[in-house]
Amino acid sequence: MSKNVILTTGIYDMIKDHVRRKKVTAAEEELLLLELKSAEQVLRRDLPDNIVTVNKRVKIKDHTQNKEKEYMFVATSKKNNKKGKLSILCDVAVATVGREVGDIINWPFRNGERKLEILGVENI
Repeated sequence: MSKNVILTTGIYDMIKDHVRRKKVTAAEEELLLLELKSAEQVLRRDLPDNIVTVNKRVKIKDHTQNKEKEYMFVATSKKNNKKGKLSILCDVAVATVGREVGDIINWPFRNGERKLEILGVENI
């Protein structure tokens, strides 16, 4: 993971708090703290369109399981699993937030490491 993630200050603070509250595994915590240390923080209006963040539909290829899936990442208060709206703090969102289309991420999920590729990002 050589490129810096790009986050709005709000998302940066939310992830930092999520880590502080121990809502992630030790391996995730280590990676997230490293990413946050070098993260580029921008205003919402300056965030490039191809970056994974809140209120985006994200298409991801899981190379480990050889499957493609679309996710809608929303604020925690607006999550609705039945409608496919997942919290920006769910595992897959935390692994990909701040990344851009084309990025490939190896992430230590609770059920084992997975290799994810971001195929598309669009507003919802």
